Amino acid sequence: MNATGLKMARGRAKGGRRRRWLKWAFGALAVVLVALGVVVAVSLHRAEPMLRAVIVERLQDRFRARVELDSFHISLVHGLVAEGKGLRIWPPAQVEGVTVPGGNAASPSRPPLIQLDDFRFRAPLHYSPGQPIRISVVQLNGLTIDVPPKTHFTHAANSSDTGNSQTKKGLASALLDFAINAIECKDARLALETSKPGKLPLMFDIAQLKLSGVTANGTMRFDAQLTNPRPAGLILTSGTVGPWAVDDPGETPITGTYEFQHADLSVFKGIAGVLESTGRYQGVLRNLVVDGETTTPDFRLAHFGTAVPLTTTFHATVDGTNGDTWLRPVNAVLGQSHFACEGEVIGQQAVKLANGVEQPAGHDIALKVNISDGKMEDFLRLTSKAETPLLTGDLKLKTTLDIPPGTPPVFERIKLNGNFSLDDARFTSEKIQDYVAQLSLRGQGDPKDVKQAKQNGGKDVRSVMESDFTMAEGAIDLPDLKYTVPGAEIDLAGRYGVEGSTLDFAGTAKMQATVSQMVGGWKGFLLKPADRFFKKDGAGTEIGIHLSGTREAPKFGVDLPGAKQKTHPAVPGQPD
Repeated sequence: MNATGLKMARGRAKGGRRRRWLKWAFGALAVVLVALGVVVAVSLHRAEPMLRAVIVERLQDRFRARVELDSFHISLVHGLVAEGKGLRIWPPAQVEGVTVPGGNAASPSRPPLIQLDDFRFRAPLHYSPGQPIRISVVQLNGLTIDVPPKTHFTHAANSSDTGNSQTKKGLASALLDFAINAIECKDARLALETSKPGKLPLMFDIAQLKLSGVTANGTMRFDAQLTNPRPAGLILTSGTVGPWAVDDPGETPITGTYEFQHADLSVFKGIAGVLESTGRYQGVLRNLVVDGETTTPDFRLAHFGTAVPLTTTFHATVDGTNGDTWLRPVNAVLGQSHFACEGEVIGQQAVKLANGVEQPAGHDIALKVNISDGKMEDFLRLTSKAETPLLTGDLKLKTTLDIPPGTPPVFERIKLNGNFSLDDARFTSEKIQDYVAQLSLRGQGDPKDVKQAKQNGGKDVRSVMESDFTMAEGAIDLPDLKYTVPGAEIDLAGRYGVEGSTLDFAGTAKMQATVSQMVGGWKGFLLKPADRFFKKDGAGTEIGIHLSGTREAPKFGVDLPGAKQKTHPAVPGQPD
């Protein structure tokens, strides 16, 4: 073998040794990496129960309550990724070692304060001593918060601050601190319970919730989209909440603004319409002060179906646990009518009345209503199936209003007690308005102008009405209705039935003119001897009258002394 061949052989041998060495090096490195992975995996696996225990301990220390966490896993594949499942936190009154009637720490008598199906977050691997590890977003799924009534919460947790809690604090202080930028939650539910026996909690389904600026003992910013339970509708809201009240979560401060969309009022038996509202609120979860505005373009009483636009501005106090509301006050516009009211809407339990009838659960509405600048036609449209109201005019009214819960329609349950005055009133029925015009002209002793009044439909004659009134069981009682037109004053007492628009009134009609002057012509001349029988208390004529039939087909009658009652439809042109 020459020198060249020997040199090549030595090179091949040397290259083979180098390749074998590289193989051994890479193999060793692979073994080390696998071993390191196994060590890390085993370490993480062994660390998970400890971390899970520390998380539980820190939550128990924060909420002073018993906490359970079914599982907790961490991974280092893409930074630090943590996942937990089955988190439950009970109210402070049910801390470890503290029992409540009907339950114990191991088997509580009520659902947890907080339940969470699962959570997940990711954090960077680098760590600076003394600095918290910053987490951008914590994702929560299946969150349920069940806030018990105020009477449930006690301070029993203070008695359980033993040496065991000192151990927990020591463990917690050894845990790395985390700073959370935001918490995002989907499909959450908030239940606010009431102390009233047998009453269901108020439930809010929260489609989306985001908390930002998260701190343990400070305020947090929130943005949420939720469904209101009654009336059902979508609420978009944002604001601040916190700090969390550990001893009673219902006392947690909250402030914000809201937009309430597409609220269907038909859930309240007897009324209908779609409400929109905007406003702001502040207070605590259990007691909120709300200022807002509402718009209901198609507000109506469901039994009648005639819609009238309704807008309101209001100041209210709301008990978030049961929806009870105190209105102080509400300024409203119904159609063209301005009015104000104040009062309360209070939830009632089902009760058995004295007559043995059971009154179902619901809300009792009790208000004081003051209509200072109203139009009669706006309110009559609500209580009529016809688009055209019975009469028009300027309305002033004061009344108490009470609508107890129940199954009958609203017009049968509503109770009113007040008084009203109606100026510049005019009947929309030409038949009735013609009769009013005749009454006025004859009462003034101008029967010759009746024909001309008939031609213009009595449009120039305006009436004035005033009376006390009550309403109950679908009927309006008017004990002292005074109806005045130029030349005549009519005093009536009776009842108007809302269902069927029935009329049943009786009273007296006083005219300025005498009987002969009212009739006029040769017939009036013949009636002059009768004038003295009808003059009374300064009136030229006073006679008894009655009104029956319905709003659409009224019947008027004259009650003459010693004569049989005469009742007939109101036909313009008849001197009766």
